Amino acid sequence: MKKTVANLKEGFATLRTGRASASLFDKIRVDYYGEKSPINQVANISVPEARLIVIQPWDKNLIGEIEKAIRSSELSLNPSNDGKVIRISIPPLTEERRKELVKQAKNHAEQSRVAIRNIRRDGNDELKKLLKDSKLTEDDESKGVAELQKLTDSYVDQVNKVLEEKEKEIMEV
Repeated sequence: MKKTVANLKEGFATLRTGRASASLFDKIRVDYYGEKSPINQVANISVPEARLIVIQPWDKNLIGEIEKAIRSSELSLNPSNDGKVIRISIPPLTEERRKELVKQAKNHAEQSRVAIRNIRRDGNDELKKLLKDSKLTEDDESKGVAELQKLTDSYVDQVNKVLEEKEKEIMEV
């Protein structure tokens, strides 16, 4: 369940908000000598201003590849280069785009809640199996089910809090 919440936070980091963030490029890969490599492994990514990202590739021959990868991503960003570095200006989000991003965030959160509930179901099945095999008493099994439910509720609450924070960040003007 911890991994599910961590995975959700990781997924939210790649959702674009109105602010510049190096984590936007975590999932973008470029062709580097025949291997698909993350941008942060072939270049320095810095955020000198709130709405500007600068990518400085270690190998100047990669500038075109990095630009192409960013343009073809779903981030809707338009990079420009001067032969040495790539500059990406982060435009403010439109109200429509903000609502679309919130919808995506809610979808991610719901998938996480479903994953947590599936883990609970698997745990309950395991408890029933132990009861059936006489390795657990009925009282222990019912205590286990109750504890598992409490754990599930706390992790679902964590997912909801993370979603709430991301929604605020996205809707910020």
